[in-house]
Amino acid sequence: MPVQTVGSMQSILNSYSSKDWTKSAELDAAKNLNFNELSIDSVEGAHGKQSFGDMLASSVSQVNNLQKDANTAIQKLVTGESKNLHETMLAVEKADIAFKSMNQIRTKVIDAYKEIMRMQV
Repeated sequence: MPVQTVGSMQSILNSYSSKDWTKSAELDAAKNLNFNELSIDSVEGAHGKQSFGDMLASSVSQVNNLQKDANTAIQKLVTGESKNLHETMLAVEKADIAFKSMNQIRTKVIDAYKEIMRMQV
């Protein structure tokens, strides 16, 4: 049904009832959710249950490993062991992006800490 004018668009919209559509919508998935059964203890990260400090330490370690991989790739390129400039640049960019992200997270954590310290109790 093509729309010719604003009036024809209005008549098309009037022919549909949003109440009928919402009644026919499948909401079984939402009905089966029970939020009272969720607990913080049942939430696990990619490496199992870990504290915030452990998560930060593992993230810093991963960034450090990416930096080491980039340095190795650069050394292999310079010494002639590897001729693949593209893989070297990808490793360097991965390390750069990871470091910049880690630095931004660090800045946000420090800002949050400063904000909490400024709160009056």
